[in-house]
Amino acid sequence: MTPAFASWSDFFAMGGYAFYVWLAVILTLIPLFGLVLHTVLFRRRLLAEIRQRQSRERRIRAAKSKKAADEAAGESV
Repeated sequence: MTPAFASWSDFFAMGGYAFYVWLAVILTLIPLFGLVLHTVLFRRRLLAEIRQRQSRERRIRAAKSKKAADEAAGESV
């Protein structure tokens, strides 16, 4: 099996079509990297919102149980 290009400079020149080939590669990779970055940032934000919501729900439950315990203690006195 013979390589398609004799040297690295031939590879980067792409047989005279380097501008079009590398432009297409760049215009493909930029959106892919953007998509990966967006996914990572969105996931972090989503997990932070979930943690905040769970923390708020725990505080609400604790306040309700404390209020119920205070009311029960107040009635028994």
